Amino acid sequence: MLAFINLALALGKVGKPYCGYGCLTGQGNGQGGREHGQKADQLPGYRRLDNPEHRAFIAGVWGIDEADLPKPGKSAYEMLDAMGAEGGVRALLVFGSNIAVSAPRAGHIQKRLDALDFLAVSDFFLSETAAHADVVLPSAQWAEEEGTMTNLEGRVILRQRAMLPPKGVRTDVDILCGLAQRLGCPQHFPSQPPEIFEELRRASAGGVADYSGITWDRIRRSDGIFWPCPGEDHPGTPRLFLDRFPTDDGKARFHAVPFQHAMEEPDEDFPLYLTTGRIMAQYQSGTQTRRIAALMTGAPEAFVQIHPSMARTYGIAEGEDVTLTTRRGNAVVKAQLTNSIRMDTLFVPFHFGGKGCANLLTNPALDPVSRMPEFKVCAVRIQKGITC
Repeated sequence: MLAFINLALALGKVGKPYCGYGCLTGQGNGQGGREHGQKADQLPGYRRLDNPEHRAFIAGVWGIDEADLPKPGKSAYEMLDAMGAEGGVRALLVFGSNIAVSAPRAGHIQKRLDALDFLAVSDFFLSETAAHADVVLPSAQWAEEEGTMTNLEGRVILRQRAMLPPKGVRTDVDILCGLAQRLGCPQHFPSQPPEIFEELRRASAGGVADYSGITWDRIRRSDGIFWPCPGEDHPGTPRLFLDRFPTDDGKARFHAVPFQHAMEEPDEDFPLYLTTGRIMAQYQSGTQTRRIAALMTGAPEAFVQIHPSMARTYGIAEGEDVTLTTRRGNAVVKAQLTNSIRMDTLFVPFHFGGKGCANLLTNPALDPVSRMPEFKVCAVRIQKGITC
């Protein structure tokens, strides 16, 4: 990512209309979630758990002792990898996430789910992860809830409820507030979306992602308001870095990015590269889209794209079953021949569960800075037929 930012700076693309660089997230509110402080090292407004000033500020907003705030925690994969083990999570509540399919080294993660003392999953479909749960809680889906979303450009918009959830089905907020009630701290958990947003305004004030000047009514009256917006008379910031960068002298900083090979390269046992990604007809782990007949007609099952010349080397024909094997496991998929892929590379979409789950194969090696797993490249071998 730093290399892409360096390139955008060198080309003078930052701060100009229709220019710049941004990380395209896979979820509609991927941007807003981070600004709320969803990661284990974050606090609202892009404040950090390892910064004493940030900790003191948030403790004051929440009316708690600063010492009661946790230290930075494990990254997502590190937490999942330790589930059910000594020193790891013993009980887990999962909200609408299908980690049994979406996590790297998925076969291992499925075993860690089964090692938990207790697993509850809140979802509106019985996902592969929910199938491992002790309790599955029916939860409201996106059209039955309301709140704000923040898109890639930093525009905060309202997501208004289209209908009420069925009787007995709770929203995510209802579930969290119910837990807070039973744990004896309901005073810290407002139950209405506008009240929750007011808390975010206070908690993000003065932070990098400052929402303090954005009100529920202002959003409703507009097409959305861009953060940072440090006051109700502030128009918002449609373009970051227009006049200066958030450094002492206002100038951008380049970062040296030394080349680093993938953590796993092809060898005699695993001679090809494997990469994974999206296809148009499916979304994320497929929990929703694999239930839509029209989408399943276009993309009904997992496949591997392979160059025709490489397919001939292995005696593989279009539509045949093949087995992919890495150091993590095996997957069985259909062969799809295409000239659009490199000879030494195979591509598998990650939307499918079961024997065609791409993440049975992927490498959980973590980036040293972001702690993100190396989903996009590992070493693989391919064999004709079902061999596992």
